[in-house]
Amino acid sequence: MRLRNVKHAKETLQIHPDILIPHPEKMKGKWNSVFANENPIHVEIGCGKGKFIVESAMKHPDINYIGIEKFDSVILRALEKLIEKPIPNVRLIRMDAETIETVFQQREVSVIYLNFSDPWPKKRTAKRRLTSARFLNRYLNIMKLNSSIKIKTDNYSLFEFSMMEFNHHPQYQIEEVNLDLYRRLPEDNVQTEFEEKFVAQGNRIYSLDVTCRGVLK
Repeated sequence: MRLRNVKHAKETLQIHPDILIPHPEKMKGKWNSVFANENPIHVEIGCGKGKFIVESAMKHPDINYIGIEKFDSVILRALEKLIEKPIPNVRLIRMDAETIETVFQQREVSVIYLNFSDPWPKKRTAKRRLTSARFLNRYLNIMKLNSSIKIKTDNYSLFEFSMMEFNHHPQYQIEEVNLDLYRRLPEDNVQTEFEEKFVAQGNRIYSLDVTCRGVLK
C-alpha cells in the first residue's frame, strides 16, 4: 500500500515533543519518569492513526501507553488526535520496531499489542514479520516476567505463522487462541481503524494472547 505524503508532516511532528518523544533512546529505562508515575507500560507496535491507543488510554488511565509507528504521514494522525484532546497517559514514538531494544530496557514493558501488523506475505520477507523469531527475541529483552503479547489480525497466514513461532520458542506460552473474535467479542475489546474496516467488510478476526516468561538474567 502506497502512503500519501502529508504536507508539513515533519514540521508538525517536531513541534510537539511533549507527545511525540523526539529522542526516545534517551528515555530507555526512564519511561515512568516521562509519565511521572509507576504505572505499567503498554506498547502498541504499529499504532497507525491512533484509534486503539487513544481509546485504550481513555478507558485505562492507570496504564501508560506508548504508540510506535514508523511512517510520518500515519503517526501525524495519531498526534492530531492527542493535540485536539490531550491524554496524559499516552506518548508516541516515530521509529522502526527493528530498534525497539534501543528505547526500552529489560523488564520495562508489561504488554505489547500487535494489531493488524503487515503480514509480509512473501517467503523471503518472513523475517520482517513482527512475530518472527528475531522479533520475539527482541521483545524478551524489554518485557517483564510473565508479561503479555496480544495479537489481532484478519490474515490467517500471519496468524498461523505467529502460532508456530510462539510454539517453537521456549520463552513464550500461548494462553488463548480465538479463531473468530467477533463470535463472542470480549467486553474490553477496542477496535483499530483497520479492524473497524475489516469487520464492516465481513472479514474474520483472529486473536492470540501470549505470555512472555522473559529473559532470566
